[in-house]
Formats: sequence, structure tokens, C-alpha cells
Amino acid sequence: MPAVAFAFAVTVSAVVLFAPRSGSGWDVPHLDKVVHVAVFALLAGTAAWLFGRLRAVLAGCVVYAVGSEVVQHVLLPRRSGDAADVVADCAGAGAALLLARAVRRRRARRG
Repeated sequence: MPAVAFAFAVTVSAVVLFAPRSGSGWDVPHLDKVVHVAVFALLAGTAAWLFGRLRAVLAGCVVYAVGSEVVQHVLLPRRSGDAADVVADCAGAGAALLLARAVRRRRARRG
């Protein structure tokens, strides 16, 4: 099940990060940052569940965050890279991994 969840998260992230942007008609300030936080929280959480190595997952998420913005800026004509998106991505991944660490510690105390 963790592999299926992670595959789903990767698919969602690829669609959100690399699909051509269309005018959604939604005029909600900073909605894109909320989406970035949510996508990377999902990605990091499922990766932590599947792989278990929290530091490696965090490193992978940081590399993916930076790389995705570079790809958007350089290769995708209807997209643009944004450093603030990298910050939002890392915040989402960090939040999910802090939660994963807390869950691990709680389970370890319970035996």
C-alpha cells in the first residue's frame, strides 16, 4: 500500500508542477503556495511511509523542489520558476516529516 500511495503522490506532483498552466478563474491570494505545501506534504509523507529514511526523503524533496522550478523556468513555455514555490515545497515536506517523526516516537514509546 505505501508504494501505491507514493506513486499517486508522484503523479499528482507531476501534474501540478509540470502541466501547462491554464487560467483557473480562481482569484485566491497565495493559493498556489498552499497547493505547493499540500503536494510536497503528500509526497514527503508517502515517501517516508515507503522508504522510512526521513533525512533522505527531505533531501530528495529539496532536490525535487529546486529541480522542478528550474525545469519550469527553462523548459516549459507556459510556466515560470519561482523561489517562493521552493520555500513552500520545503515547508510542506518539512511539516510532513516532522509529523512522521512524532508518530514514530509515539509508537516507539508505546512499544
